[in-house]
Amino acid sequence: MIKKCDHPGCTKAGTCRAPKTRDLREYWWFCREHAAEYNKNWNYYAGMTPEEIEEDWERQTFGSPLKDKKQTEQDNKDYINFLNDFISGRSTFDKTPSKRTTLPSRVVSALKIFELPISASWREISSRYRLLAKKYHPDTAKSNKDTAAENFTKISNAYDILKKHFSKK
Repeated sequence: MIKKCDHPGCTKAGTCRAPKTRDLREYWWFCREHAAEYNKNWNYYAGMTPEEIEEDWERQTFGSPLKDKKQTEQDNKDYINFLNDFISGRSTFDKTPSKRTTLPSRVVSALKIFELPISASWREISSRYRLLAKKYHPDTAKSNKDTAAENFTKISNAYDILKKHFSKK
């Protein structure tokens, strides 16, 4: 079914759809001329603060943010327990032999790409990946696009290795 252009006073066929709102569920139907005019002036981020824009971009690029409350609470408990053990049992804390575990060389290399220590948690790795992915993504990199693409590939490959090592999807 052909609709009439939604621009007031226009009698041409509305063959081009244009979003009414940011959720992209409702659309205007314009002729080509009015669709071009509307799209030129429409701003997806109108009315949003810079923080909301950043959050929306990150959510659309990387999925839901790392705001798992249970995991955050567990991380906080682990940290508090560590501090309590350190403060209250300092003499035994210093004498406790460290566990020596060897990581596969590919995991160590991946952590070096992220500039993280071998003791890095999955949360730290995820945060660093997000930061580096934003910096080197070919669509958003401000530096040389070819170099950015190479760096982004290295970062993505390193992240895949670490995901397998940490048994994440």
